[in-house]
Amino acid sequence: MRSQRRKTHLAYIILLVLVIAGVGYYYGIHQPVWDEITKGLDLVGGIHIVLEAEDPDVSDRAMESALEVIRRRVDGLGVAEPEIMREGARRIVVNLPGVRDPEEAMELVGRTARLEFTDEDGNVLLTGEHLHEAGAMFQTDQMGAQQPIVNLKFDAEGTRLLAEATEKHLGERIIIKLDDEEVQAPVVRSTITDGNPIIEGYESLQEAQEIAIILNSGALPVDLEPLRPQFVSATLGEAAVQQSWQAALIGVAAVIALMIAFYRVPGGWAVLALGLYIVLLLVALNTIGATLTLPGIAGIILSIGMAVDANVIIFERIKEEVRGGATPRAGIDSGFRTAFRTIVDANVTTLIAAGVLYWLASGPIRGFAVTLSLGIVVSMFTAMVITRFALIQLAAAGLIREGPAFFGTRGGRANG
Repeated sequence: MRSQRRKTHLAYIILLVLVIAGVGYYYGIHQPVWDEITKGLDLVGGIHIVLEAEDPDVSDRAMESALEVIRRRVDGLGVAEPEIMREGARRIVVNLPGVRDPEEAMELVGRTARLEFTDEDGNVLLTGEHLHEAGAMFQTDQMGAQQPIVNLKFDAEGTRLLAEATEKHLGERIIIKLDDEEVQAPVVRSTITDGNPIIEGYESLQEAQEIAIILNSGALPVDLEPLRPQFVSATLGEAAVQQSWQAALIGVAAVIALMIAFYRVPGGWAVLALGLYIVLLLVALNTIGATLTLPGIAGIILSIGMAVDANVIIFERIKEEVRGGATPRAGIDSGFRTAFRTIVDANVTTLIAAGVLYWLASGPIRGFAVTLSLGIVVSMFTAMVITRFALIQLAAAGLIREGPAFFGTRGGRANG
């Protein structure tokens, strides 16, 4: 019976190793999660755009309004950690991390977005001034095919004007123009009373989404001329990025060596759990769509140090229990139990500090707070769940005994 139980615990250990190896292979080699994480301008570069107002006497208020319109457009595009700022009295600088096409970015950021509905004689019937919302979606046509469209929703006044226009011009064309360019000229077949017309004629859903973003953000209050739309490399420089990675690898290697040297078997399992921790943290960052910048990497490195610190506290408690005569299984249980409160207290205070940073700060500092907070949560899981489960199974399977070869300590009674 005892032999059977040991085999069961050994099977758990083998299964855990296979799971960790599988996760590491999938997210590290097969589909590297690092490549999927959105990275900031300091790591991957992006598009740098300088916009200058054509009017030399443009007001400060108009420039601030233009800045807000551009910010809403970039937010709608989903670019992570953008930099949008004033430069002097007439210029706006836009940095878009990860974006590669300057012309495409300029089309979205600098377009004036003036929407008009006119009759065949060019008389304006309705403008985007009354537009409440624009959304891109697919619509099934008469042939059963999915066609991308932009669905418009007008406010009460816009709905009234649209109803009057479609009633007056029934059987005639109403021309939809965007920045004086004809987008569509449908024939009015019925009076539109719900204020929800659609714009068709797009080649892809992405094109329809870009138009919807521009319409939702509104027209630019001033005419802006692009001066230097261009792609820029990582602001840190390739050499600095490589040096940062080398420093990180040296640090991790030193931690691995020290953990194994001081804590032997538990230290080895802590290293394995640390590898799992790094993968899970990167997966979590990718899942929530976080942007990784240099401060974010600093948050990851700091959280790695805290994860190691938690293991040190736990293993020291285990060593104390084993020196006092406890069996490996009892020492592991007691060590994790007594260390739990200390670890939770330390991590909660750090989480509070990270929360304050996220609340008060912005940009890269927020990224630091996010990675630090996620790192703490994931490290608690790997230390208190994965490492604890593995050590208990090893002890139950008889693969851990007292002595320096297993705990890096001497003393304790023989394993009976």
